[in-house]
Amino acid sequence: MKKIIVLLVMITLNSYAQDATKAKALLDKVSATAKSYKNIQIDFSYKLENTKEKVNQNSKGNVTLSGSQYLLNFMGVTKLSDGKKIYTISTEDEEISIANIGGSDDDADTPAKMLTFFNKGFKYAWDISQNVSGKKIQYVKLIPISSKDDRKQILVGVDTKTNQIYNTITQSKNGTKVTLSVNTFKTNQALPKNQFTFAASKYPNYYINKLD
Repeated sequence: MKKIIVLLVMITLNSYAQDATKAKALLDKVSATAKSYKNIQIDFSYKLENTKEKVNQNSKGNVTLSGSQYLLNFMGVTKLSDGKKIYTISTEDEEISIANIGGSDDDADTPAKMLTFFNKGFKYAWDISQNVSGKKIQYVKLIPISSKDDRKQILVGVDTKTNQIYNTITQSKNGTKVTLSVNTFKTNQALPKNQFTFAASKYPNYYINKLD
């Protein structure tokens, strides 16, 4: 009887290991696919829910990515990076913050990392598969390794035909759930030469705060 139990445990552990390997392999494909594009343009929807706190927030945004450069418009704020500096532009406050990359501004979570954030720091598990509007979406569950991480788990939905992210569902330890859904995903677009160039002349009356 003990031998049977040990055998079942070994089979179960081996199955988990295979699932983790399969899950990591799929996410590696997502990263490789994203890096293969000259540029990426994404329109996305953002939803934040916390039933206990009675919070339900919805918003939309868009981002253009090209290497270390990006242009993000989200919740009334524009963030522009030319690869050397990050410009945070608030129209409501008429204020612009300028920081060197790696400087005072918190640029740890750049828009580009939404396509690669899962590369390290997590345990991986193969999760459910769904058919959505003719697309096969395979979910991978991420469990943060660090106990200090506020996130309980993250589900990453991948379109298995294109190896592109369909959505991410993040559940925090405090009960907050954040869903980020990709509405459109365009690649290798013809971008203006000044797409990632900050022009102070466009903001004559703005207060400029240099953080570095």
